[in-house]
Amino acid sequence: MTTRKRLAPGATIGILGGGQLGRMLAMAGARLGLKSRIYSDVVDAPAADVAAGLTVGSYTDAQALARFAAEVDAVTYEFENVPVAAADAVSPVVPVFPPRAALAATQDRLIEKQTLAGLGIPVAPHRAVDSTADLVAAMTELGTPMLLKTRRFGYDGKGQVMVEADADPAATLAALGGVPSIAEGLIKFTREISVLAVRGQDGEMRFYDCPENRHADGILRTSTVPAAIVPRVAELARTHARTLAEALDYVGLVAVEMFHIEGSDGGRLVVNEVAPRVHNSGHWTIDACLCSQFESHMRAVAGWSLGSTERHSDCVMENLIGHDVEAWAALAAEPGTAVHLYGKTDARPGRKMGHVTRLTARAGRG
Repeated sequence: MTTRKRLAPGATIGILGGGQLGRMLAMAGARLGLKSRIYSDVVDAPAADVAAGLTVGSYTDAQALARFAAEVDAVTYEFENVPVAAADAVSPVVPVFPPRAALAATQDRLIEKQTLAGLGIPVAPHRAVDSTADLVAAMTELGTPMLLKTRRFGYDGKGQVMVEADADPAATLAALGGVPSIAEGLIKFTREISVLAVRGQDGEMRFYDCPENRHADGILRTSTVPAAIVPRVAELARTHARTLAEALDYVGLVAVEMFHIEGSDGGRLVVNEVAPRVHNSGHWTIDACLCSQFESHMRAVAGWSLGSTERHSDCVMENLIGHDVEAWAALAAEPGTAVHLYGKTDARPGRKMGHVTRLTARAGRG
């Protein structure tokens, strides 16, 4: 088990990545008296607006990363595509949470599926695709339509394509850049949910209520809490997350996205993806819980006791994507609505510019 190291208020946590997740982590840390320093490969990182400092450098520059680590008391990261080598560069200097094993297991979709399946956690049928012949075999074995995804660097629907029966295997693989990929059989699910779990350095775990998530064009649009699932299914989701977190000796917030298939006794779950970080489907916790997913993560990284994950309100979180953000004035005037803008100036299509959370009285448990 990871050795516990408790940081006192005034300590500095280094965050690899400077996007909106890093921004909200820094804001949550400030509430606890913890400073944040951002390491980013861009100079206009949104997280830098609310952090104690910014270091601009490449994630492959081991020397720059080591110098950054020497200026902080612990390091975490806000996106899972931070190179494992970056974690290796800072870990001899300061503790890194979540651990290296979590990065290694979740950066590659095939390894992620194999890790989950090895722990007895249900996943979609899948096959590695490294060649046109592999894709032809996968189309036969898994059936069509099916999904073909790059093994690395995919998010928000990027790096994946639907493969129909009449698809040209060579052209399909080329469209993804000819990189190592994974074919996945389609799951006929009722809804998508996620479980947000936090694990401390001492192994303590707490869970937020499961949100029900709706996507459009591969991007999360809304998360509704509570999800329309029975308690047995919610407990099963927590069990899967606990099994994975304990196997990885995880520290911090982990999000596990799942497909819910309705059936007898509430149905069953198939895990889709794992995010070893705070997650878009947990943004609602800022306004609907005493302790947000961001504060929970910073508490765990700092070696503190975990805060309450109890929800005090029902809610719907909606992402503001691209030009949606131009309605900020009307949203700010909307009763019962919390507005969160990320400080980005270029409202490109598909870019997450902020989110809003609409709160209502709590009607029951999720």
